[in-house]
Amino acid sequence: LVERQEGDDFFGYYNFYEGPDSVGSNGYIDYVSEQRAKSIAIANISHEHDELDVFYRRRILGETGQERAVKREPFLYLKTAPTEAGPRESVRLEGKRRFNRGLFIIDVRHMPAGCGTWPAFWLTDEANWPVNGEIDIVEGVNFQSEAKTALHTTKGCDMFDVPLGTMTGSWDTAVGIPDKKTGIPDMTFREAKNCFVYDPHQWINQGCVAIDTDGGSLGVSLNDKGGGIFALEWDPVYRHIRTWVFSPHTVVPENLVKAIRTASEPSPDDRVMPNPEEWPLPYGYFPIGDQTNCPGSKFKNMRLVLNTALCGSVAGNRFFLDCKNESKTFKTCNEYIKSRPEALEEAYWKIRGVYVYQREWQKAWLGK
Repeated sequence: LVERQEGDDFFGYYNFYEGPDSVGSNGYIDYVSEQRAKSIAIANISHEHDELDVFYRRRILGETGQERAVKREPFLYLKTAPTEAGPRESVRLEGKRRFNRGLFIIDVRHMPAGCGTWPAFWLTDEANWPVNGEIDIVEGVNFQSEAKTALHTTKGCDMFDVPLGTMTGSWDTAVGIPDKKTGIPDMTFREAKNCFVYDPHQWINQGCVAIDTDGGSLGVSLNDKGGGIFALEWDPVYRHIRTWVFSPHTVVPENLVKAIRTASEPSPDDRVMPNPEEWPLPYGYFPIGDQTNCPGSKFKNMRLVLNTALCGSVAGNRFFLDCKNESKTFKTCNEYIKSRPEALEEAYWKIRGVYVYQREWQKAWLGK
């Protein structure tokens, strides 16, 4: 366990980025400082009863009886707030530590959802994008209801060599891409298996995208189930990136439940280590490294980012496609957001914790 991001310590693992969204994302928000975010209550920790506590106790400790959850657990809330000018104030947390591998787990109880929302929990090295890669662990746009994992790289990384039987999900598609010279849409059906951000046969910056075909694992439908747990394993030694989502929490593998519940134990001997080999097959499987179609060096020196954007180059561009009702009244996504719709009350994260693990022997072997 290299990072246990929970409770009052959570913000200590991150810097608050302050300023407008990046040109590429172009979200209709302004990211604010930690001081500002706390003063307008869009970033705070709340201590509450965890309704899952009783369930887990019964399941793991075999306890019976209708006892109330006694322990109050800390939950992280991240929201957005309206401004006179129009763009909402939001939060973008940028991790302090750089990673070159690891198992990244986030316990989400609610995520921003609905028209105009574009929340993400991802790994990136923005200063060297796309050279050092990008991995999107959780990313939702508008009303999307299927979890997906996207890898974004420079040229020379694709997933046409994924072995059968390694994943339960499917691949995103790329159909109707306009031809560069003629502008005529190419209606050939293709799976989005090229991680290169400028692959001519995919949408720009689409990357290679695995989708959880079970559905109900993102956005509104995830929230209706009380959230879920997302896990991403980035393992250059075993030469793969694998990704899971478990929702509702009642289907989380016992090993993972125990790992999260014992992560706060002071002594490492009392902690259960997560072991993906004990979990069901991942929905996403991406071979990386030697003897694959994607060099492991395509991903390095990345940090975690957790943010909520609104509209912008993805959610905004899909406004007419996704927001049928809202687009009858408002000409643009930005206008909709500016009108301070009540629906934006749902645009918040509620997170129990983020947990990052690395194999001990890999630490020694690969050097710190």
